[in-house]
Amino acid sequence: MNKNSLGLPIGTTLDRFIKKKQDEFEFATGELSQLLRDIALAGKIINREVNKSGLLDITGAYGSKNVQGEDQQKLDVIANIRFIRALRNGGQVCAVVSEEDEEIVHLNPHCRYIVAIDPLDGSSNIDVNVSIGTIFSIYRRTSPIGGPVTEKDILQPGTEQVAAGYILYGSSTMLVYTTGHGVNGFTLEPSLGEFVLSHTNMTCPEDGEIYSINEGSFHQFDKSIQDYTNWCKDQGMTARYIGSLVADYHRNMLKGGVYLYPNTKKAREGKLRLLYECNALAFIAEQAGGMATNGSKRILEIAPTTFHQRTPFYIGSKNMVEKVVEFVAEKAEA
Repeated sequence: MNKNSLGLPIGTTLDRFIKKKQDEFEFATGELSQLLRDIALAGKIINREVNKSGLLDITGAYGSKNVQGEDQQKLDVIANIRFIRALRNGGQVCAVVSEEDEEIVHLNPHCRYIVAIDPLDGSSNIDVNVSIGTIFSIYRRTSPIGGPVTEKDILQPGTEQVAAGYILYGSSTMLVYTTGHGVNGFTLEPSLGEFVLSHTNMTCPEDGEIYSINEGSFHQFDKSIQDYTNWCKDQGMTARYIGSLVADYHRNMLKGGVYLYPNTKKAREGKLRLLYECNALAFIAEQAGGMATNGSKRILEIAPTTFHQRTPFYIGSKNMVEKVVEFVAEKAEA
């Protein structure tokens, strides 16, 4: 037997990968690298909580509503606490904007980074063992370091992100992120407690056969989205909709597809949040060769006006998203 076969390498860990990439930037200080490690650590803790949720009393409703008016689940609250605590203890973040908090969470004013986060996306799936996720965006503050964080620091368009990513808690737990130099994915090796590089330079096919939309709201959609949905059926496409944004997006990025969350008669501005859901995934999508739009404008170019601003959201394979835009434009001109 070859001795080398007795000690096969496990691959590149997230820490090693981050360190290697840090060395590629001449003026890197290590702050962003540490911040990404802090997020990864919190992700491991949430993975532990999710895996034991059926054994402990941490599933079900918490008994209050978040700033969106949505019922909070216990794991929503737990995830929010874990991520904010990890970011505070890591010491690289001056402020956090979270789906679960109405106002800015102020941390260390002497730091340069701001994190916008949905700590646990897919709350309705928590109790039924369906994939859920975390979504995060990282920005540099625009105000002087040491002073108070301002609204202007928070309300930056997605083009100003320095990093973004998501953690998917599913059949395996994955962390996917970009710093604007491609997209890489890391799978958690549970026996080691390490994220290991498993998906290098991830790309999204230009076309696909999957469309993802909640067709239960079909009669609430604008005519353009109704027509597009019917067109997908006429083309023989496959409908796949999990109801967890991270899981639906991740599948479509790998296999090719389009995810749609349009505005409806009940929610004229859309439902998904620009700062801590759409911007992050749009940044990843574009780095992977995909596209993200609100139907008329590139998501990353939308100037936010409020912390919890909502938007229609169409993301995925470039050619498929462009087809959605065609349908929206045709109805707007009619």
